[in-house]
Amino acid sequence: MAAIGVHLGCTSACVAVYKDGRAHVVANDAGDRVTPAVVAYSENEEVVGLAAKQSRIRNISNTVMKVKQILGRRYSPDDPLVQKYITESKCPVIEKNGKFQYEIDTGEETKLVNPEDVVKLIFSKMKETAQSALGSDVSDVVITVPFDFGENQKNALGEAAGAAGFNVLRLIHEPSAALLAYGIGQDSPTGKSNVLVYKLGGTSLSISVIEVNSGMYRVLATNTDDRIGGVYFTEALAQYLASEFQRSFKHDVRGNARAMMKLMNSADVAKHSLSTLGSANCFVDSLYDGLDFDCNVSRARFELICSPLFNKCIEVIRNLLEQVEFTSDDINKVVLCGGSARIPKLQQLIKDLFPAVELLNSIPPDEVIPIGAATEAGILVGKENILLEEEPLAIECSAKDILVKGVDESGANRFTVLFPSGTPLPARRQHTLQAPGSISSVCLELYESIGKHSAKDENKFAQIILQDLDKKENGLHDILAVLTMKRDGSLHVTCTDQDTGKCEAITVEVAS
Repeated sequence: MAAIGVHLGCTSACVAVYKDGRAHVVANDAGDRVTPAVVAYSENEEVVGLAAKQSRIRNISNTVMKVKQILGRRYSPDDPLVQKYITESKCPVIEKNGKFQYEIDTGEETKLVNPEDVVKLIFSKMKETAQSALGSDVSDVVITVPFDFGENQKNALGEAAGAAGFNVLRLIHEPSAALLAYGIGQDSPTGKSNVLVYKLGGTSLSISVIEVNSGMYRVLATNTDDRIGGVYFTEALAQYLASEFQRSFKHDVRGNARAMMKLMNSADVAKHSLSTLGSANCFVDSLYDGLDFDCNVSRARFELICSPLFNKCIEVIRNLLEQVEFTSDDINKVVLCGGSARIPKLQQLIKDLFPAVELLNSIPPDEVIPIGAATEAGILVGKENILLEEEPLAIECSAKDILVKGVDESGANRFTVLFPSGTPLPARRQHTLQAPGSISSVCLELYESIGKHSAKDENKFAQIILQDLDKKENGLHDILAVLTMKRDGSLHVTCTDQDTGKCEAITVEVAS
């Protein structure tokens, strides 16, 4: 069974699918793995994503952006965030019966659109993207929400998802999804650890300190700063480009909304490029009075321009650590998520703050949260329907050790405990099995034991065989085993050859 994880941010949305024991982000019809959360309205159609974002220069008053900031909120003249959004929105926002609506001018008439309807279109785009990748219809979804989302906002998000055809399995917090993406708490079943989740998105910075204990998450502190985000880096770069244009052509375009929007688009593209390249070229056709603008920006220049903003990004971490009376040594891992966390300079500053701490950024930061949501969706879809049972079976932890058999360098059998007795359920583990490249089939054997007894042949309860592998003259087969134990004690095992993608899966009823 396939399931979906969706992360809707203020500036972008991303969808991941969970299938065959793995979660991965899928690209949209434009080939992009992240879709701008922008909807543009015209007389005859509604456009979602990159095309809507690019058309905002000529259709700005009918283009809805950052809808998440106002979704599910009630009108209040005393709410500074709401008033700030209304003031900054280029698409007119009005209040009607205590709720917000966008005024869309379609040419012949003005129509009113609810924020929920805008979100529905974005979710529909995510659903289409996932189904296109899977080649089949799928509706089960886990959706992420920030810690500061209230009940009204969660309800509005759920209603929009339902209207888009989703079956919402659960709403989970964004930091929890980030931990799930890396298997934190699942791969170390015993002992406490403290994880800092650093999410720098398009419009805000959210930092959480989470205690992980036997697969359970407890939030120690969290803080969100709406004055720091990717859009502020873009604005700083756009202002620099405007000053360069003025220096070259003696025209100040800072008061020209259309010209500045063109510079914002160019700066946004350059900002993304500078996360991987040493320099980026900004070219704007007919920026002002028929004049073309061409400017090359180095990564060093970008880092200098945004240096005050980067310092703010780090200062927020220090403040949160002080709040929980932690030092950097009390943090065991740092998880990066959010598109702006890709910026190399920012990653280096975080490493400098936590020199002895593991910085997790192997998953692209803007894909971490949807991958975690999809992982949760996969676990939930795998649950047995206990409503069919007369007496619901509630097993909260495994009673036996579950082990996998391997061979060490000397050729002797070696057993690795994946689920120690007492592991809270549901739980998920990953295990990499290496086998000589000269063989064409690999067998994964699973054992169970009680207490301190060693596993013996009579304790073997399952095996899964991966056949017809391509032989390698040199090297090893890398087999990734993903084991998910459900609340009822049953175990789902998937083995995948990392080179070819060949996969086998079994489900075992374990008396745990």
